[in-house]
Amino acid sequence: MGDYEASTTVEVSAEVLFGYLSDVGHLPDYLPQMTEAHRTGGDVVEVAAVIEPDGGPKREVSGEAWIEVVEEGKKLKWGATGEHDYHGELDIDPAGEGSSLLTVRLHTDHAEGASIDEGLRHTLGGIKAAIEKQAG
Repeated sequence: MGDYEASTTVEVSAEVLFGYLSDVGHLPDYLPQMTEAHRTGGDVVEVAAVIEPDGGPKREVSGEAWIEVVEEGKKLKWGATGEHDYHGELDIDPAGEGSSLLTVRLHTDHAEGASIDEGLRHTLGGIKAAIEKQAG
């Protein structure tokens, strides 16, 4: 079992960042392996991705997850059912004029330590690059 956390400062306001991240259609913008994401009703999201498992060939996978948008406190909570009890949350806090502190927390029963920490940093970097590019 593992709990992981990482943060970064993003050079857009908390409101802009929250609006961007609340739209699940943006997931493929900052998660390069993800090819599609859309809501199917309520908090349910259908996703498709291309993965390359250790020792295996690339393949496309699809599945269902859930994403809850929490307006108060600017949070997004998400998860997916399965053997690894995968869930987490994004917190967005103001960090000065026109910038935000973005924190991601992840829980999974499939603990891989350094590779998960690297994945969180990569995801935060992808979000930062995508929204700052969009904001101009």
